[in-house]
Amino acid sequence: MTTSLHATRDLTKNQSLVYSALYNADGPLSAYSILDLLRKNGLRAPQQVYRALDKLLERGLIHRLESINAFVACTHHDHTRQSVIGFAICEICERVIEFSDPKLTHRLTDWAEGEGFGIKKTTIEIRGLCEACAAGSPPIQHAGHK
Repeated sequence: MTTSLHATRDLTKNQSLVYSALYNADGPLSAYSILDLLRKNGLRAPQQVYRALDKLLERGLIHRLESINAFVACTHHDHTRQSVIGFAICEICERVIEFSDPKLTHRLTDWAEGEGFGIKKTTIEIRGLCEACAAGSPPIQHAGHK
């Protein structure tokens, strides 16, 4: 996959605004949270945000966290479309850690081939507590890109 800088060159204004909001966010954002953040930049309708999100997803620049109906900027631009992408989501501070494990990808691919199952997309979401929250430390902001 291409690097973030290269992949963001051809974005429309709305796509760029949405990507920047996610890239600079301290955690996952819903489409409506993105809209609220970007109203001052001229985005007025949810459909503008959803169109931008669809294109950013298509380009692999962001990910949708299905379990919480929110989005995050991709932090691993080196994974392929066939890679299993996983997210560890802290239930207290909402920190999201993106990971991709070649062994996991291999095991799931082997299973699918054995079952005659054609995988289109695989995303794993693990919910729990990050190290700081599990230790009882006060929740801290985990800015992935700042």
